[in-house]
Amino acid sequence: MNKIKKLTEIHNSGNPYIIYKSNRGFDLYTNFSKKIILNNKNIYSFLNKTKANKNKSTDLFIGFFGYELLNNLIGIKIPKQKNINFPQGIFYKPEKKLSFTNNLFYKNDNNDRLKSKFKINMDRKSYSKTFDKFKKKIRSGETYQIKICTKYKTVSKINPLDFFCRLSKMNLAPEAFMIKDKNYSIISCSPENLINKKGTLISTKPIAGTVKKTKDMNKVKALNYFRKNIKETKEHNMIVDMERNDLSRICKVGSVKLSRTKIIEEYKDLFHYVSLIKGKIKKNVRNIDIIKAMMPGGSVIGCPKISTLNLLNKQEKENRNIYTGSFGYIKFNGDMKFNIIIRSILNFKGFSEISVASGVVVDSNANHEFNENYIKAKALIDLFK
Repeated sequence: MNKIKKLTEIHNSGNPYIIYKSNRGFDLYTNFSKKIILNNKNIYSFLNKTKANKNKSTDLFIGFFGYELLNNLIGIKIPKQKNINFPQGIFYKPEKKLSFTNNLFYKNDNNDRLKSKFKINMDRKSYSKTFDKFKKKIRSGETYQIKICTKYKTVSKINPLDFFCRLSKMNLAPEAFMIKDKNYSIISCSPENLINKKGTLISTKPIAGTVKKTKDMNKVKALNYFRKNIKETKEHNMIVDMERNDLSRICKVGSVKLSRTKIIEEYKDLFHYVSLIKGKIKKNVRNIDIIKAMMPGGSVIGCPKISTLNLLNKQEKENRNIYTGSFGYIKFNGDMKFNIIIRSILNFKGFSEISVASGVVVDSNANHEFNENYIKAKALIDLFK
């Protein structure tokens, strides 16, 4: 049986499965022997499970940490907010792994219909009001950069594999993933790696800086734009410094280095400003120490991290769920790889939600940042057309 037919067969079986972008294409994980729904109590025991030195490709747990769970893990309290009772984190133990090329294909015989238009939880006027409030916080020194989240929601019934195959063709991203379970699905074209740990070596790849792709804006011009733009440069430098500091908490003194500085990555509708930071982990650092040091990812929160998280949580009226959490795997030998969950669709209880955010610094413009949020959401919204 060829792999395309196998993919369709797995999807139509109704059994849960996960697809994750690999260096050569995509890896599919299925035949799960364990499903661990995380909460504030069992996350510690879960992160201590992966100590055996095993090397099979399925000797791992794969899944996600939600935003609220990660806040609690580092002692950040979240006020009572509107929520949809979606799990704070889920990890699976696969018994089967298949590899595919980048050219995923699925024939969808049913036309998924959008039952209503997307509604945004924060229109331009309310965004500007929040923007002005946070600008005052920046001027008073409570934060230096903060990411205002906007959420697009709609009633919909979707075929996640159809969406993911189309998304991978039009907006292939290095940290893309999909989860299909019986009562929910997640489709993501996340571009950002937060943790890549192999042995004692660890790296993170912060993204800070976005510009819309146009006929007149190519890769060379995008690099020139970022280099000349004081606001974008400040924002990028802040995030790089913060993530270097996060790595320094778990790495040997002097080992944290900038490996690549301020390069351009190209996507369907935009260009990103990206750096790469590497380090060497200290002795006796545990999985939970790494997670607590690095998550939630600073590039999608702002800085300094703790005070900015407190400001965001007091302002936001509903749970972020998966958004700005992390998806990836922890191998039984201790290696791990995690992204930051952005550019994603969560489908749960007949609703789809897309969350996006843009950074506010002292010289930001509210109208520009609001428009940037829509640019980030557009590739996902287009899937529903």
